[in-house]
Amino acid sequence: MTDPTARPTRAQQRRRTEESILAAARRMFADLGYERTTIRAVARAAGVDAGLVMHYFGSKDALFSRAAELPAGEAPGEVAGSTPGEVAEAMLSALGARLEAEPAASLAVLRSMLTNADAAERYRAADEPLLDRISASIPTSDAGLRAGLLGAIVHGVIIERYLLRFGRLADASPEEIVDLLRPCFQLLAGAQAYPNS
Repeated sequence: MTDPTARPTRAQQRRRTEESILAAARRMFADLGYERTTIRAVARAAGVDAGLVMHYFGSKDALFSRAAELPAGEAPGEVAGSTPGEVAEAMLSALGARLEAEPAASLAVLRSMLTNADAAERYRAADEPLLDRISASIPTSDAGLRAGLLGAIVHGVIIERYLLRFGRLADASPEEIVDLLRPCFQLLAGAQAYPNS
């Protein structure tokens, strides 16, 4: 058992400092976007010197890249080879996780990509392989469009709930939202036929 009064090691201190900087950066990129977030402001919010932020991350762009990495659970699990119903459920599960706790990394990307071309390009590059895997599991000729619509719904829900914060969506439970979206996701993923097809 570790001694709670023992001083943290240098490696533990470095890890804590880095995590503190990343948490502050995620919050600021989510609140202000890429353009308006400064290294000095991130350092102030993290309670460290701006030079330390540069020491750990090297540049604002590198800091943004790390802050925008989606933690496990915020992205759908492996969908390659899944049935259409499993794809829909994987996306709903990932969305539910993002509705349980404010997804700071996702918000940092979503807000920043609207004002920064590099952030938008980085997002496209990261999202494209996932959309390709989702498309490959949808058994229709318009699978790419359906995958894009599924992604757009997820992004719209996140933006409306956390960035715009208005309407019933802002305070609805994750279960309510996921349950209402389930038929739509199942339909778009090709697990259900269109009513009149």
